[in-house]
Order: sequence, then structure tokens, then C-alpha cells
Amino acid sequence: MNTATETQTFSVLVADKLAAEGLEWIESQSDAQLVNKPGLSEDELAAIVGDHDAMIVRGAAKVTAKVLENPGRLKVIARAGVGVDNIDLDAATAKGIVVMNTAEANTISTAEHAFTLMMARCRNVAPAHMTMSQGGWDRSNYVGTQLAGKTLGIVGLGRIGSAFAERAMAFDMDVVGYDPFINADTMMDGKVKMYREFDDMLPHVDIITFHVPASEQSMGMLGSHNFNKCRKGVLIVNAARGGIVSEDGLLEALESGQCGGAALDVYTSEPPEETSKLRNHPKVLTTPHLGASTREAQQAVGISAASQALAYLRGEGIRGAVNAGGLRVDLDPIQTVFVDLADRMSRLISPMVTRGITTVTIEMHGKQLFPAAGTIERTALVGLLSSHLNVPLNVINVSKVAEERGINIRIVTEEEKLTGPQLSIEIEGPSGAIDGETHPADQTRRIVGRVYDDLRPRVIEVNGYHMDMVPAGHMLVAQNDDRPGMIGIVGTIMGKAGVNIADMAISRRGDTALMVLKIDNAPEPGSIDQLTENDGIRKVAVVKLPAE
Repeated sequence: MNTATETQTFSVLVADKLAAEGLEWIESQSDAQLVNKPGLSEDELAAIVGDHDAMIVRGAAKVTAKVLENPGRLKVIARAGVGVDNIDLDAATAKGIVVMNTAEANTISTAEHAFTLMMARCRNVAPAHMTMSQGGWDRSNYVGTQLAGKTLGIVGLGRIGSAFAERAMAFDMDVVGYDPFINADTMMDGKVKMYREFDDMLPHVDIITFHVPASEQSMGMLGSHNFNKCRKGVLIVNAARGGIVSEDGLLEALESGQCGGAALDVYTSEPPEETSKLRNHPKVLTTPHLGASTREAQQAVGISAASQALAYLRGEGIRGAVNAGGLRVDLDPIQTVFVDLADRMSRLISPMVTRGITTVTIEMHGKQLFPAAGTIERTALVGLLSSHLNVPLNVINVSKVAEERGINIRIVTEEEKLTGPQLSIEIEGPSGAIDGETHPADQTRRIVGRVYDDLRPRVIEVNGYHMDMVPAGHMLVAQNDDRPGMIGIVGTIMGKAGVNIADMAISRRGDTALMVLKIDNAPEPGSIDQLTENDGIRKVAVVKLPAE
């Protein structure tokens, strides 16, 4: 996470048209500087993006891999809206840039528009209006369909789908649903029956409305391959993403009568070609992607995008991230302390890893830690790898960077068998000949930590040496022969260097010992050289951790 200082000012680039309320909100923040430049070309955007800490876009700006090639200061991209099709997520993730959307801000407006499309299509509102506007009066050709008593199938019972369901039930519709990420027989207090397979729902519904994101699984999920499973004359509403309903399959079903009509707000290509049959088909009602186009929604998404971006920059957590799978910020106090402990432990053990990394095993004891497993994992990896890799690392890109380098990550979770939750990080290095020396296969470094009732993070083991110390501030770790005079050597050299030892933990194992010292300030490199030159001092490492 990023932590702002009192004097830090964040530059926020608005690269799309944003509601005035959103711009005004940014300008009202004492730690934000607004740079409003909508309508830039790809090259123009690429040239300036690195000068800003945050970028806010809607759907027009294209944030491509080229734009993000040299991201400079950029840490977060906020989409004022839901869809992030215009942002290269892989490129952003590789650069450690958080991408977030404002899915909740336009829920009501989007659900209302989809519901309006359904009502207008069922009652032939658009063609009836066109006839009237041209001086006609035709009632017999525009007999509609009543909503009450009809069975509605909702694909996707998230925020928008659920809002749609509430409105449909208020109109006395029977509502059923399908959502691949919901493993339940019913939703909404038992009022909505859930189907486990999309095709199983099709024979039972009169109207289908889609509220799922575009993905490999959702694209083309309704088309020529399964329209024949629907009820004859089924009505289709799609205000989610173009292509979820195959346009070719839809046209075929409309011509055959298998589909009785459709209402569309989204298209495979936006805008659709002028010659597209969907534009003037007599059974199709179309609108130009107006789902979130209300004054209220545009105000809400603009302010929400800006506030989410600044909250991240200020170190206040991540909201609405779409490229941070497994990362949680809604943690309870004990989980929060364990995330902090993972950071301290990994930074402390990192200098002791000198021959590469093949496997990192992160073991968590205690059910309470399980929801925070992804966050603990990423935090530990950042602390462990940052000093070894010449690439910027954060919780967004660290998993991908580790994978690219062939580092195997193992997460082990066990129910609490100890007297309290516990975290361990184990790092395995390569075996064989390294620097002319032959090393065993178990080139392993291990650190173990716990948190007690006082909620202070503690290290209780380092490489088999047992101790109890709060890892904080400047720390010096020294492995030495277990013989008289070793403590005196370290104390004397540190004293001559003007370094005060605030605390010390010593642990013995076999014929060696480990000293872990808290010191008031970092020693000069020459002092470390003096330590290592002494017979009996085997290894020395210095690390700076967050203050306690």
C-alpha cells in the first residue's frame, strides 16, 4: 500500500469527459491536483501518463499496452463506470497499476434502463410512437405483452441483476435466475429459484435479461446453438455487454419466430455498422448504450472514481479493484496485524536469501486468517522479493512477477491446532553447485511469527533459532559461533560506530547462535565489514522495518 505524507500532492489525470461534480470534487481535495485532458490520442496519452499518480477514464479513452509502456508515477487507473474493456488489464497488472471500477455507483440507473427496455419492448412503445409521430393511428398492430404472470430469467444476480429482480417482482413477475458464481438453490430470501446450468433455465422463461460481464464464458452464451431450447417467442433484453447474446444467432431466431423480440443497449461493435440489421429490425428496440447515462449516475461514478483512486494513493485501502483477485482490505484487527507481520517477517528474512528462490511456502494456522490468505501471500512476496528483483513490485503485480520467474508459491492453511494463530514463511533455494560450492537440496530459510492478545507482531523463530521479538525499525541479524566474546565483539563495533543497541534477542542452536538486534540507526557499511572480518562471525544482515 502507498502511504501519503502531510505535504504530498497527487496529480490526477482525467483522460475522459467526466461530470462536473467529479471534477469539482477532485479540486476540493487539498492533496489532489486536477489535470483535465479528455480526448487525447494514444500517443498523446502515452507521452504524459507517467507524470501523474492516478488516471480516471470512462469508456472513450483507450488505455493500451503502449500507453502503459512507461507508466512513471502512475499507480492507479479508475474507471468511472463498470466495464474495463478499454483498459489493458494485463499490461496494467504487469506494471503494478491498480485498475478499479465504480460498479456500485450506477447500479440503479443501469437496472432502471434495462427494465425500461423490457417494458417498452413488451408494449411496442417505440414503433407505436413512430406511427403517431408520422400522423398514423394503429392500435391493432401494437398489441403488447403483459408483465404480470410472466416468468423472467435473470442471468447474473449481482447488484444490477438483483435490482432488476426487485422491480420485476413488484410487477408480479415470477423470477428465476442463473449465475455461475452462486452455489445456492434460491436467492433473495427464497424468492428467486436458481438454476445450476444456463441451458436448463431456457425452457422455463418468457423473458431473459442479462447482467453479467464480458468473459470467455459469457460471450455468445445465447445463440443459434441453444435458442431452440427457449420457449417459442421468448423476449431478450441485453443491457450488459455486446456479444453475450450472439447477434447472428439473435437475427436467425427473430426471423424464425423462435425469438419474439429483443431490446438491446449494447452491441458487439459500438456503434454498430450503419448497415447492421439490428438498427431497423421491426422486432428489435435499440438504444445507444445508455445504461448508466443519467445525471445521477454520471455524478456518482465521477465522484466515486476519484475518491477510490485518492483513497488508494493515501494508503486507505483498495475499493473496486478488478485486477487484484484474492486481495482483501476489509480485514478485522487480528487479520490486519497478521498482514503487517507478513510484511515485517518477509523483509527480515529476505537478506538471508542469497542463492535464489525456487519455492515459497506460506503457512497459516487458524481459521481466522483464511479470509486474509491472499492478502498475506501478496504482502509477504513483496517484502521477500523487492530487494532481489530489479522491477517495481506491489501487491498487484507480485504474483505475476513471481510466476514469470518460475517461483513456485505454496499456500498451506490449517485449522488452529496451536494456542493461537501463527504464520510461517519458508523459502527454498536451488540445490547443486553455486559459486563453486556444492550445496544440499534443502537450501531453506524459515521465519515464524505470532500475534498475541496485545496485537503486537512478534517473530518467534528464524531458521530454527527460537526467540520472541517485535520486528520493527532498524535491525541487525548476525549468525556466529557459539563461544565466549561474540556479544562483546558486536557491542564494541557498534559502540565505536555510534550505533545504540535498543534491544537484543539471542538464540542458540548446536554450535552456533543467532543475534537479532534492534538498533537506533543504521550502521555504516564499514562497520558491517568490520563485523564480518571477525573470526566467529559467520553472516551479518541489516534491514529497516516499519516503526512499531
